[in-house]
Amino acid sequence: MTTWITVCDTCKHDDWAARGMEKTDGEALAELIEANAEGTGIRTRRVSCLMGCDNSCNVAIQAPGKLAYTLGRFEVSAEAAQGIVDYASEHAESETGQVPYRQWPQAVKGHFVTRHPPLPDAE
Repeated sequence: MTTWITVCDTCKHDDWAARGMEKTDGEALAELIEANAEGTGIRTRRVSCLMGCDNSCNVAIQAPGKLAYTLGRFEVSAEAAQGIVDYASEHAESETGQVPYRQWPQAVKGHFVTRHPPLPDAE
């Protein structure tokens, strides 16, 4: 099963315009995540809006049949991007998607917003 990192590319911090950014914070974070995920087996995709604007920058970590997580409140940084990819790698290795806290990269601690159970296999 493939683990996906879905990055909201429309996320902007409140001071985005004042900083004169050419790209949204989400676009900038997506580029860093994509570069760090290259060659890891973790897939990435961008979507326009995860509806977590108060928690900007937002990402979702998902795989079929596993727990899914939404993380947010990230600054655009190499450390955040690497932590997200490292957590997604642990998620991929987990049978259920649950990763023991002791294995969480420091960069994702305090950034979890929601956890979603996997969809049932049958109705």
